[in-house]
Amino acid sequence: MSNQSAAELKKASGISPESHSLSGVRILVYILLLAALGVAIWIMYRNHEKAAAAKAKVANALAGRPVPVQVIAAGRHPMPIYLTALGTVTPNMTVTVRARVSGQLLPVRFTEGQIVQQGQTILEIDPRPYKAALDQAKGTLAHDQALLENAQSEYKRYQALYDAGVVSKEAYDASKASLGQYQGAIASDKAAIENAQLQLDWCSVKAPITGKIGLRLVDPGNLVSANTTDLVIINQLEPIAVYFTLPENQLPEVLHKLATDNRIVVEAFDRSNTQKLTTGRLLTADNQIDTTTGTAKLKAVFDNRDGVLFPNQFINVHLVMENRPNALVVPSTAIQTGVNGNFVWTVAKDKTGKTIASMQPVTIDMAEGENTILESGPQAGARVVVDGAERLRPGQIVTVSEAQAQMQQGNGDKRQEEQQ
Repeated sequence: MSNQSAAELKKASGISPESHSLSGVRILVYILLLAALGVAIWIMYRNHEKAAAAKAKVANALAGRPVPVQVIAAGRHPMPIYLTALGTVTPNMTVTVRARVSGQLLPVRFTEGQIVQQGQTILEIDPRPYKAALDQAKGTLAHDQALLENAQSEYKRYQALYDAGVVSKEAYDASKASLGQYQGAIASDKAAIENAQLQLDWCSVKAPITGKIGLRLVDPGNLVSANTTDLVIINQLEPIAVYFTLPENQLPEVLHKLATDNRIVVEAFDRSNTQKLTTGRLLTADNQIDTTTGTAKLKAVFDNRDGVLFPNQFINVHLVMENRPNALVVPSTAIQTGVNGNFVWTVAKDKTGKTIASMQPVTIDMAEGENTILESGPQAGARVVVDGAERLRPGQIVTVSEAQAQMQQGNGDKRQEEQQ
């Protein structure tokens, strides 16, 4: 075929030399892109292999290195079982002191915040007007007593004259009535004196209860009105009350124990629920359930001789329902959860003298605050891990921080002594 014939054939097919060269360039570009992609994938794969190898190398290095942990010994000791609630400290009695007479307030006789005794004079109203009223009533009594004596003398004379037939019955009766009027006046005068004396006594405002006195509400020199002006508030803090609520489904158990025992121990803990403040007893439960919350209000009483409870303080209440005499107890921080259930890490020395960690399955009875009671688990005295368990695996070599472990054990013993 001649060159002219080939050119005519390409022209007839519609393919020009220029479009043919462009198709070859595209194919070359695609090949280069695929090669670059393959190289990138290979580099990423090699980097991943290197990272995995480095990670495995580090893991192998760490596997042979002891892991530091903190431990505490599992123990068997009496353990209280209690219901928990949030309580509010309330004064056992609160009295808002008011004046029972009106007048000017004199300088107070107390220091704000001090403990006052029942019957102690704490405030005084200017007594001069009331002393004058008392003197006036006494004067009226003296005047009427003189008139009574004169009426008694006249009555005796009229009685003698009436018996002798000298005076009429009307004059005798008038003398007798006059005597009765003065006797009634004397009785009224004595009542007025008692009232004036009472008003004078009320000028000395006395503490109605023994308790801690608050900040004064009125300054000396002010005029106060009877039965309307609040002067100061006294709260009885020894004993002191704590109000708290429990769900209605727990109320029957509490009422049954209260009826049979009559002394349910109540422990007060701080807001963090870690430090025990004091111990009291359950006094009673309210006579109805709050329908809006489904809870019942209960009242506990504490001696509070050390003053650790203060009005309106929020505390955590532990209502002790029973005591387990020989419970197997571990710290709640030692409990771990895996695919096969709950377990704890225990540490013990092997034949070579190394301290090895191992998994010990446990069955939980109940959790009580920072402690957990176990139905089954490690033997009493076995050391369980309370910190550092996240890096452990079976057979892992560990080092025990003895100082911190002893400190935790000491705190546990202290809590046990308090519970006992």
